[in-house]
Amino acid sequence: MGFFSVLIAGVAGFMFGALWYTVFAERWMKASGVPLDGQGVPANRKDPVPYVTSLLGAVLVAGMMRHIFELSAIDTAGKGLISGFGIGFFLVSPWIATFYSFSAKPRTLILIDGGYATFGCTVIGLVLTLF
Repeated sequence: MGFFSVLIAGVAGFMFGALWYTVFAERWMKASGVPLDGQGVPANRKDPVPYVTSLLGAVLVAGMMRHIFELSAIDTAGKGLISGFGIGFFLVSPWIATFYSFSAKPRTLILIDGGYATFGCTVIGLVLTLF
């Protein structure tokens, strides 16, 4: 059951990312400076590598979160939500803010990507505790 819950939670985090970046697509493309094609969409949109990397990353995060949850007796939906939020907001987002600040990325990009890390981990935390 452990591997299945990690896989489902990772997919849920990945799917949340698809929704998140659909909502913030215009602002994210502008802030990130991603190269666009003639139609105004990312030039690498058809490249599977970013999508595969994102899915694998979400599954790896879910796996580590499951391990942490097991060790910490985080076993209810409420605890999963709070713990997932805390991991995203207090562990992942500060690293993103650090990297982007030193590389002079726009604050908008910090908020969009940090928001995904925060709420993506929240979704993963909830799904993990539903199993």
